[in-house]
Amino acid sequence: MGKGGKVDQTETDLADDQKLKVYKWQEIKQNKWIVIDNLVYDVSRFSRKHPGGERLMLNHAGQDATDAFTCFHNDMKKVSKYMNPIRIGRVQPESDINPNEERKAELHKDFQNLKALAEKKGLFKANMGFFLLHFMQLIILDLIAAYIIYKSGYANWFTYSLAVACLVIVQAQAGWLQHDFGHLSVFKSNKMNHLVQNIIIGGIMGFSAHWWNYRHYQHHAKPNTIKRDPDIRFGVLYLIGKVIPIEYGKKKIGKLPYNLQQFYFFFTLPPLLIPIYFVIETVYFLIKKRKLHEIMWISIYLLRWYAMFVPTLGFIGTVKLYFLVRFFESFWFVWSTQISHLPMTVDYDKDLSWFRSQLNSTCNVEQSAFNDWVSGHLNFQIEHHLFPTMPRHNYYKIAPDVRELCKKYNIDYQCKTMSQATIDIYKCLKESGEMWYEAYNM
Repeated sequence: MGKGGKVDQTETDLADDQKLKVYKWQEIKQNKWIVIDNLVYDVSRFSRKHPGGERLMLNHAGQDATDAFTCFHNDMKKVSKYMNPIRIGRVQPESDINPNEERKAELHKDFQNLKALAEKKGLFKANMGFFLLHFMQLIILDLIAAYIIYKSGYANWFTYSLAVACLVIVQAQAGWLQHDFGHLSVFKSNKMNHLVQNIIIGGIMGFSAHWWNYRHYQHHAKPNTIKRDPDIRFGVLYLIGKVIPIEYGKKKIGKLPYNLQQFYFFFTLPPLLIPIYFVIETVYFLIKKRKLHEIMWISIYLLRWYAMFVPTLGFIGTVKLYFLVRFFESFWFVWSTQISHLPMTVDYDKDLSWFRSQLNSTCNVEQSAFNDWVSGHLNFQIEHHLFPTMPRHNYYKIAPDVRELCKKYNIDYQCKTMSQATIDIYKCLKESGEMWYEAYNM
């Protein structure tokens, strides 16, 4: 990889690029091609074979996807084998550059330099001891929970509660750990990253790695973007941001009392997301995509739970334990992730620069040993979104440089206390609900 994350090119390659057909941006947008390092790619067919899913690539159709491309991929030599055959031309240099576009290009250059600085500092190298300890945490707590249930069962409410707490921690921390491997931020080998991710999310958590990556990469590519980010597709349950509520209000859509969503949100999404919605979505995804090998990993999880708990609790008791653990895990997951995104800007795709779009839709929570652990270091959500393949234990090292770049371009870098971030969820839901109510009753 070259400076700033660019794909290494030989002199022959560069000479060949100069011979390519030149396209104007108007034609690129019309044909829904993508641009990477000023080169034009026709992804209409390749997008169907793309490991991240067709939708992920097409979400950048007609746009410059350079920053997204370099931030998602850590093996440029391998990627270039797939990109070279679909390269069709290069972008025509504009004679009159719009001042906003010129500023966007300058920010792009500065961000690529920041990424090169992070590479020079070795911030994309993982500490294997760190991830091994987190993996051992899962195994040890899982065994402790199984031992407690085996010895006590329902006999003692305190010991049963302790076992539930251990299992909830296992599931929540496994979620953060599989997330690391899903972003290819641990091993140099993508195959090893995917293998360990399958072991954790499949064998320990009972979910599909491919399903998670498919929806999560879309979130990273276009966070808080209407019709692009699956994490804000709430249907008619909740209205967030300042755009959708007014649209619904003007169209007189009032299937729920959205002016009260700041109350019913906490009794619906947090407890139901993982035990109900994610389970249904996973099953549907696996059947649709025919991912038989991932069904094998989930089967290992189910057999493991059967062997650990059915002999003591019985089948019904094990099912109750399952949903109890999922209930608390869901609260943990929703709370940890939504404090960084829900109160931020939610809008249609404005084709902003990678750096600006991530800062508009993401905020941080103050660093502490507890905040780092409970959120899987996603309290550094800004740094994670800017550098998704960076190992999480290095986020704090690049954070000062990110702040400096924000100051240069007058971009708001939000870092909140945990309590303030939690309160802001209530506030943003209340504000959006009131906007809908006013528009609805005009």
